[in-house]
Amino acid sequence: MIHQSEFTVRTGGRGMHEVTAEVGRAVSDSGVRIGLATVFVHHTSASLTFCENADPDVRRDLETVFARLAPDGDAELRHRTEGPDDMPAHVRSVLTRTSVTLPVADGRCDLGTWQGLYLWEHRARGHARRISVTVVGE
Repeated sequence: MIHQSEFTVRTGGRGMHEVTAEVGRAVSDSGVRIGLATVFVHHTSASLTFCENADPDVRRDLETVFARLAPDGDAELRHRTEGPDDMPAHVRSVLTRTSVTLPVADGRCDLGTWQGLYLWEHRARGHARRISVTVVGE
């Protein structure tokens, strides 16, 4: 069985936005009891990541590290079509993932105790981000 659905996340700007519940609903709605779910974000300046969902300091610290790796307004970066955060957002997306796969067991996402799935917005201003979930299994 294969099932595909999508949803949109409206971000308020740079940061992580948990999508675990939305993906969980898509998996549940699929009717698949055991299999795999692939989650894909349809953008080049946002990404997906599994992260600890208990302590928000983890997500803040990751933002701090990525701000050092790809700072806004870096004078050596030429692509600035949409502003000083444009190319750094693309760099951040390339360093992370636009697609993740997770196991489905007993009709639900089989995540660890402290794992959550996050859309990571890399642009300074908010956007509407489209996410597809494809569930394959039986």
